[in-house]
Amino acid sequence: MTTTPLKPNQPPRLLYPSLVIAAIAVTIFSLLGIAGITGHLPGALAQVAATAQAPSAEGMAPGDKLAAAACAECGVVESVHAIETKGSGSGVGAVLGGVGGAVLGNMIGAGNGRTAMTLIGGGAGAYAGNEIEKNGKRHTVWQTRVRMDNGTVRTITTHYQPEFGAGSKVKVVDGQLVARS
Repeated sequence: MTTTPLKPNQPPRLLYPSLVIAAIAVTIFSLLGIAGITGHLPGALAQVAATAQAPSAEGMAPGDKLAAAACAECGVVESVHAIETKGSGSGVGAVLGGVGGAVLGNMIGAGNGRTAMTLIGGGAGAYAGNEIEKNGKRHTVWQTRVRMDNGTVRTITTHYQPEFGAGSKVKVVDGQLVARS
């Protein structure tokens, strides 16, 4: 077995481009897996239509049956909560952060240390860039819990603060709250 001698001032080539690409891919998928396990990936905001079952008509007084039949969309606001939701990342922040982190990591060390710092910087930059993008897109949604006259509970989610507070008599029309007269 013969080896080619190195030139005096030439560093040895230890990593191949395909190995570097594979290492970057493994790092990115590992970071995505960690983000998924820890709950940092965005999820859908579910709107609950009805969280309680309606009481049976057998247990209702005759006057209650008429009132429930008269206004099936009427109720009283139980609570209003503001919930801040994180925006979703489009991938642009991760790409820009990854490139920036790789460039900064490449400036540190020499030889294999430089390669390792490039990979670590790229992964950390991608994660940081994605988080910065999501934080820039966060918003507040309002969940209003309404106890309907028929006994069910509905949660109405809006992107604006509702004009009704706890105890307000309201009517649900096309998923929106309106004052009940």
